[in-house]
Formats: sequence, structure tokens, C-alpha cells
Amino acid sequence: MSNDTSLNEYLITQEPYYAAQSNEIELFEAAYQNNIPILLKGPTGCGKTRFMEHMAWRLKRPLITVSCHDDLTAADLVGRYLIVGGETRWADGPLARAVRGGGICYLDEIVEARKDTTVVIHPLADDRRVLPIEKTGELLLAEDSFCLAISYNPGYQSVLKDLKQSTRQRFVSIEFDYPEADLETEIITNESGLDKELAARLVKYAGMTRNLKGSGLEEGASTRLLVHAAKLMNSGIDPRSACRGAISETLTDDPDMLKAINELSASLF
Repeated sequence: MSNDTSLNEYLITQEPYYAAQSNEIELFEAAYQNNIPILLKGPTGCGKTRFMEHMAWRLKRPLITVSCHDDLTAADLVGRYLIVGGETRWADGPLARAVRGGGICYLDEIVEARKDTTVVIHPLADDRRVLPIEKTGELLLAEDSFCLAISYNPGYQSVLKDLKQSTRQRFVSIEFDYPEADLETEIITNESGLDKELAARLVKYAGMTRNLKGSGLEEGASTRLLVHAAKLMNSGIDPRSACRGAISETLTDDPDMLKAINELSASLF
């Protein structure tokens, strides 16, 4: 099997817009060049996935993204035997495909997956850089072009779903947060086409909701939600209605909290 042919569908050909907050691009590139896996930490909707898409484009490597969940097993990542046309055939999972093809495998929200998945990535995330496939007896050695990246949200995970030190200490960690106000305004304007003055008001509104985290809200408005609201507004939706549909109703179902958040948007729009 040739390295790149099987992963051509995962190549990103057009540059994804990404506004750097710090030196995360340089840090990722240095880790990649030294075969060190990368851990992205930060709240939901702050740009981690877009960053990964941008880096895959910069490095000209295929990107296989796996959204982790409670039912995700090691076999889902590595592969399994399938019956095809009456014959039993081995089918690589996304992680094995990325290792075999020299691509980037991004495991989004890794702690949501079952614990056996972290055991599988350990040999890939240290100096060995190998993926044992127990069912076939194969030992896949990762090429230099392969990269393993994972992400999680430290502020959201429970103690039961925290990332163990035995896993964390295999990675270079890059911390993400919501951008500074001016940069977030620029991102919203670029992504939605919304007027800069309205985008700045959205950012101010987001700051108000983020201050409510831990006081009735699990999370404040993410940059992603602000872009959603901005797109609605740019399509002619009244700003208060856009904020209600894209932000407040998304953040909570609690009637009192909804009223409070909607009053915040009414004070700005």
C-alpha cells in the first residue's frame, strides 16, 4: 500500500482561515518535526479543530479526525475483521490508516472515549512510535510524516474523565482559550461578513456570558457560537433573535438563566 494514495481524500487543499493567538503554529511545527505528539487543551468552540485543519494544510499532510465518544473502543481506532462477499478481510481503523499512510490523526475530546483507547495510543506517543495490531499480529511502525494529536477540555471534564499523567506526559501541550476581544472580533467578521461594530458587541456579550460560568452556566458563549449568531444577523435576522437562537437557547434550558442571558443581549442590541 502506497503511503499517500489511500489518504488523498483527507488532504485539505484550500487554506482554512485561522488567526493565531500566540506561538501555537511554531510550537506545533517544531513538535511535528521532532516526532512529538501534540495535546490541545481548551474550552469547546475556541478554535482547536480549525487549528488542526490549518496545520494539516500548512504541513500538506492528510488529516483524519475522530470525534471521541463513550462507545468508541480501541477496535474502532485500530480496525477489525469484516465479512466482505463471503470472505473475512481485515479493515484498518482511522488510527491505523493514518499510521500506515503517514497522515495526521486527531482524536478530538480523547477523554470521552473508553479507557482502552488511551492504552492503544501509548506506544505511538513515545519513542517507539508503533501501533500493535493484536488481531493480525502486525506491528505498524509510524513514519516520520505521521503525527498524533489529541484534545480535551480541562474545565469541563469530571475527575472520572480526566487525562492520566501517564498519557499527558507523552505529549507537548498547547493551551487554547477564547481570543482577546480585538482578535475575536476580527475572526467573527472574517467568518461571517458581519459589520465590525456589531461583531464587537457580540464579543462583549460573549464576555458577559463567560463570567456566568460556574454561576448557573457550564460554559459561556464560544467563538463558534458567536460566528453562528453573526451569520444569522448578516442574513437579516434581528440581533436579539440571533443571540437567542444561536447562543442563549444553546447554552441552557433553565428559564431563569435564559431570561438573564437574554436580558444581557437586550442591553447591547
